[in-house]
Parts: sequence; C-alpha cells; structure tokens
Amino acid sequence: MKVGVLAVQGDFEAHRAMLGSLAVDSAEVRAVADLDGLDAIVLPGGESTTQLKFLQEEGLFHPLRKFALDGGAIFGTCAGAILLATEVLNPVQDSLALMDITVLRNGYGRQLSSEVRFGHCSFKPAPLEMVFIRAPIIQRVGPGLEVLAEDAGRPVLVRQGRLLAATFHPELTGDSTVYSFFLGLIGERVQA
Repeated sequence: MKVGVLAVQGDFEAHRAMLGSLAVDSAEVRAVADLDGLDAIVLPGGESTTQLKFLQEEGLFHPLRKFALDGGAIFGTCAGAILLATEVLNPVQDSLALMDITVLRNGYGRQLSSEVRFGHCSFKPAPLEMVFIRAPIIQRVGPGLEVLAEDAGRPVLVRQGRLLAATFHPELTGDSTVYSFFLGLIGERVQA
C-alpha cells in the first residue's frame, strides 16, 4: 500500500510521519507523474485557494478528480476538506467537487481562535483529540454521507465512500485512530 501526500504547503511532513508510524509507505505529490502507483492521497491543511491554484497550474486538478472517480481513496484535512467539497462559501471558490458537503471557510475564526478539543467519534470509544486551526465548518452534509465525528453538534469528520474529510488536523496529535480508519478505506480498494 502506498499513500501520496500533496506536498504544496501545510504540514505534509506530519502526515507522512503519521503514516510512517503505521508502517505505511508514503510519497510527496507535486506532479501528475507522482500519482503513479498510489492507492490513496492525503490533501493536507494550508490555504485552499493556494492549493487549488497549484493543482490547476501543475495539471493535477483533473488527474486528482479522475483518481477519486476511479475509486482511489482521498483524505482531506482542513484545507483538504475544502478542496473535496462540492460547495465552498466565505468566499465562494472552486474545488474538486468530489464530496457532497458545503463548507464555510475559516468558520471557526482566525488563527487566534484555534484550539484543541475532544469529542465523540463513531469508531473510537475514548474521546477523539481534534486540533482546529482556522478550520472550516461543514454546513451541509448530503444524503448518503456518514458523519463520523462532531464538535458542538457540527460534523467535523465525514465519509463518502472512499473519501474522508476532517475539518481538524489529526496529524498534529499522537493519535493515529483516524489514519487507521482511512487505511481501512484504502484496503477496500486494494482487496477488490
């Protein structure tokens, strides 16, 4: 199993370290050729407009969409969740439009409003640690999507098939639970 991590900005190295702690081979993705041989891709946090511009300029936008539409697993955190959404507000912007959610950019406020919270997660008995940094808010979840974790009644971790989106940063914790769940989604494709 090999997982690519979009290496444009954000703490992509933290994602690779978390995957490494689970003995998963990972590679940095910066060009279309970097997608070859991947079973899954992680879209990290950062600035979604910057990442979107990079994907478009480097010709990665349509190959990433095709990767997902062909059954590849994608995990988007924070800005990555924004890139996955079908609708982006505050302000309106384009996205990969792969996951039937509406997100409000910077919904939790500015950098100073960032914080660590703990909440219920459907696949973990103990509270899940969630690091929010200028996080988006998921305002709408389409039919057929699974809400896996919430914070203050809002969805913060959602699944649609082999797509997973988190408005928080699991890579900044010592808890690999969310990654283990994502690896299970990858395994569904690898075994098929």
